[in-house]
Amino acid sequence: MTEDIEPKPEPLLKRPLDVVVATIGLVLTAPLWPLLVVAVKVQDGGPVFYSQRRWGRGGTVFTVRKFRTMTVGGNAEVRQAMTNDPRITRVGRLLRSTGLDELPQILAILRGDMSLIGPRALAVGEVVTGADGSPVRYEDVPGFSERLRVRPGLSGRATIYLPKDAPATEKFAEDLRYIEQQSFWGDVSLIALSLWISLRGKWEERGSKL
Repeated sequence: MTEDIEPKPEPLLKRPLDVVVATIGLVLTAPLWPLLVVAVKVQDGGPVFYSQRRWGRGGTVFTVRKFRTMTVGGNAEVRQAMTNDPRITRVGRLLRSTGLDELPQILAILRGDMSLIGPRALAVGEVVTGADGSPVRYEDVPGFSERLRVRPGLSGRATIYLPKDAPATEKFAEDLRYIEQQSFWGDVSLIALSLWISLRGKWEERGSKL
């Protein structure tokens, strides 16, 4: 299904923007990493990091690593966290609201697997609720292949403007609009907005009034 996906050319300065901002972000947040490691470990003694296989540009598959925010075993079923998800730990809620759980993905950006801005990196085999209420894989939702023409993003239009439990079709539509309209200054504005949401600790309230 993903073998014939042709990557879409990126704006000229998109990759340099990713590298510069990700490098600065890594340096500025480096003092926080040991604190986050301790906080996650002390919470319940489980693993500090969570790894998952995600779809990348051109239908490739790469591994995403994040600070663990769910109870041990909470990610056994590949499904996205929902509002007030009981699997999320107390430390995890703080990390998610500020976006600090995503810090390890800076390394994926520097490797070139991801971009700062783009469609969310979807988990391989993740199951969501379809329009008729039945379970459906992301791979079977219309627009899935078109999203894979660009690098997945740490943040993006759908991530910022839509609730996490919005229908996949609605998220994909927002992603496709980004893909067609992407630009250097558009990315800069979305990066700035993402930082503003993180500083306010409002990621769990996205989709509401910012």
